[in-house]
Amino acid sequence: MKIIEYKDNDTLLARFIPSAIVWNNDLNFFSKDDEFIQAGSWIYQQGKKLLPHTHNKVKREVNLTQEVIYVKKGKIIASIYDLNEKRIAEVDVNEGDIIILLNGGHGYEIAEDETQVLEIKNGPYLGADIDRRRF
Repeated sequence: MKIIEYKDNDTLLARFIPSAIVWNNDLNFFSKDDEFIQAGSWIYQQGKKLLPHTHNKVKREVNLTQEVIYVKKGKIIASIYDLNEKRIAEVDVNEGDIIILLNGGHGYEIAEDETQVLEIKNGPYLGADIDRRRF
């Protein structure tokens, strides 16, 4: 299995990471350093120590909300839309999979009862009327 990227010309819309890749040994980041949202996974063995740390206050300019969707249980179908709001792909996101939504539009259909999804996005959240536009 491999990571699948969905693009509109040179603009990356979404990155799908199958569970077989998500849960690989060691530290794996799936985001690029210049993306507003950062997502990675780690698997370490007992006894591994991660040094205590804090994060510095750093001014950042963020002009776009990006999301990470992790399906803990069940299945969703994610629709990926290009920069012109045309659907270009439907992605089956199954238990353990991750999809990172970076640009363009997206929508979801819940494909199984009791589906559990963890959604992570950058903030601050300014409310539905400011942060998004339905189409």
